[in-house]
Amino acid sequence: MDHRLLDILVCPLCKGPLAYEKAAQELVCRADRLAYPIRDDIPVMIESEARRLDDAPPAAASL
Repeated sequence: MDHRLLDILVCPLCKGPLAYEKAAQELVCRADRLAYPIRDDIPVMIESEARRLDDAPPAAASL
């Protein structure tokens, strides 16, 4: 994930900062408790695609 891109990306809902979770390939908004997936090095910043942090982690992260 390009660090220059990470510097400018914000949560599409609250416009807050995102934390990059490399192992899970997600961008996490702690304020909204959402994790946006990164697929093929492209962040998917759509609310309906986000995982709620209350949910189980993605399968790739548990390996």
